[in-house]
Amino acid sequence: MIRVPTDDLSTQQTTPGLDDLLRRFDHALEELQTAPGFAKPRYQTEIQQIATDILGMSGGIKALDERAPLFEEAGVFVGGPWEDTTRLSPPLVGGTLKAGGLSQTMETLSDLRMVALATGRVTNGKTTTEEAMAYLEKITSLNLALLFGPSTEAERTGPAFDAQAASSLFRHILRNVPVERLVQRVVNEIEEICVQRPIWTHQVRKMIRLVAHLPGAEPSDDPALGRFVEAITGPTKVSRTVRDPLDYRKAIKDMHSAQLAREIEDFAASLRATGLAAEQHAVLARHLVRTDVTRLADALGLDDRGRAELEANQDLTAELVRVAIHPTTCQTLYGLARILERGLLSRPAVAGGLRRLIDLSIRADVRKVLLATRDRDDGTTANEVLVAGTIRVLGQPLGVGQGNNPTCQAARGISMWSQHRPGYLLELIARAARDGVVEVAFEGDLMRSDELGPGLAPHLDPELDPVSLTLVPHLDSLYDEMMKRVAMRTDDGHRWVNPGLYGRIVPSGFSSAIDKVTATVTNYRDFVRLFYASHHPHYNDGHALIYPNPVGLLITTTQGVLLGFHAVSLQRVAPDPTGTLRAYFFNPNNEGRQDWGQKIRTSVTGHGEQEGESSLPFHQFASRLYAYHYDPYEVGDTYAVPEHSIEEVERLARESWGRKYPWLPDPNAAAPPGLV
Repeated sequence: MIRVPTDDLSTQQTTPGLDDLLRRFDHALEELQTAPGFAKPRYQTEIQQIATDILGMSGGIKALDERAPLFEEAGVFVGGPWEDTTRLSPPLVGGTLKAGGLSQTMETLSDLRMVALATGRVTNGKTTTEEAMAYLEKITSLNLALLFGPSTEAERTGPAFDAQAASSLFRHILRNVPVERLVQRVVNEIEEICVQRPIWTHQVRKMIRLVAHLPGAEPSDDPALGRFVEAITGPTKVSRTVRDPLDYRKAIKDMHSAQLAREIEDFAASLRATGLAAEQHAVLARHLVRTDVTRLADALGLDDRGRAELEANQDLTAELVRVAIHPTTCQTLYGLARILERGLLSRPAVAGGLRRLIDLSIRADVRKVLLATRDRDDGTTANEVLVAGTIRVLGQPLGVGQGNNPTCQAARGISMWSQHRPGYLLELIARAARDGVVEVAFEGDLMRSDELGPGLAPHLDPELDPVSLTLVPHLDSLYDEMMKRVAMRTDDGHRWVNPGLYGRIVPSGFSSAIDKVTATVTNYRDFVRLFYASHHPHYNDGHALIYPNPVGLLITTTQGVLLGFHAVSLQRVAPDPTGTLRAYFFNPNNEGRQDWGQKIRTSVTGHGEQEGESSLPFHQFASRLYAYHYDPYEVGDTYAVPEHSIEEVERLARESWGRKYPWLPDPNAAAPPGLV
């Protein structure tokens, strides 16, 4: 029998005072159920306040769980973000719980409601038992740290977040979720996160460490789990037993040639298979730089282009290793490998920009932010942290993420510049770190970020890579100001803001499906027809995308209900290995896997995706578009686009996000049968 973590709720003693709170809670629940709609908020507030007190007591979770089947019927969630179970987003649960206060309470009540659905104690006609169980598995796998209780001093002493209550919640969930399924879910999560090669790997590393402590999870018995555990703790014969970096440094000095060669080979194999590096790997890289830098090619598993690039830039590569590769920045090894394979060090602007960052005079406020990204104080400087972060961004352009911030526009810009304007990106990084400003020319006016107010994210969540922490506050302010300046224009502001922010790599043509003034879907068939004629290789005379296209998507839930707008980059359009034409795109929201309803599920592997790409069949991607750029000189024959293709895209759009908007009649064609 599998043993769950201690905190056996069945043996808890009822705390004095809990009975009184529960009587008050039950009374408030009854009053809420009978209250007219306009009066429900009053009783909801009372329930939230009483529930907060209950959750702070021993036995509180169990007592509220017993009442969870009544929550929806009584109206606990009516009118709030937790009302519709089909719109709940697992990645948001951890942040909501950590917000503390009433947000944590409501999230807890909602999760207990999902436990009731998953165990069949209640039905709501929207979410099935299996869907609820999958939801619980997902949120638990993403919040293993909360399951095991407060891990930092901030969590233990924070004024709002109740870490113990969060831990009790997940321990209770674990009693209702088959642990074997949870372990497999976590391992699958780790695999699918790593295949996307994110730059910020702290979260997935934490998941790997924590899943090994779940009951029933034995890395030695699970090859997939064991592979990831070894990747971050020691994937080679010697590093498995010599975990401490200092001891490993001593060990490799005495290795004979064949043993060292085996260490080099095994480290490279693990790095390229998982995208994760171990601290000992950094020690080995520094050793090779001192003894024979050419062997670094084997330690990084470089392809032919990477090997040629290393041979041509041995001195600079060695300098970058000495500056940026340390045990605490070991993950930079993967970024360095990809930089070499991209051939970037041979570009004078990149080589010069990296050298400038090594000796850059960094502002005190930026230095403080950079040093806070370290796992521990190991003596690395802010410059070393910044150079390490820059190497990773340049090597992994599609690994940039926005974190828990509404800054997809800024993350998209960093990714686009890394791919096609790396010298410009290095200039922005230097200006932001040294001078505390980013300047952008917009419609004849030189805009300075230090003269603007905060943007969409005035309080940036720190779970970001060093480059994003340095740049995003400036880019966010600039983007917000640009949108304000074009707010009164009749067309979507991104027509002007995208080329203004990202530069000449953005095509001059622009099309939007939603009329800004009337908030109606207008000329939708022409919108789709033009997208096919400008992006589909069968109809655009074979013109391939040269630069990523900044496009806007309408994100929907698993039920096809509109969630909101999102900025992504369309990277390329190409057939997958089966011949299906797919749109490959960069999604900056840290998670390329999405379920948008109507069997539209984005893929991150198995369909020809390159590292960091998401993909969809072309027509499914088109059905979620609301705005895109195009080159007016590379548009094929719009009349050649088949009507049945346009009708299918329109059907998917109307039956999902389109339900939220009025649709104006198409002036060129009647609506297909059944579409009104």
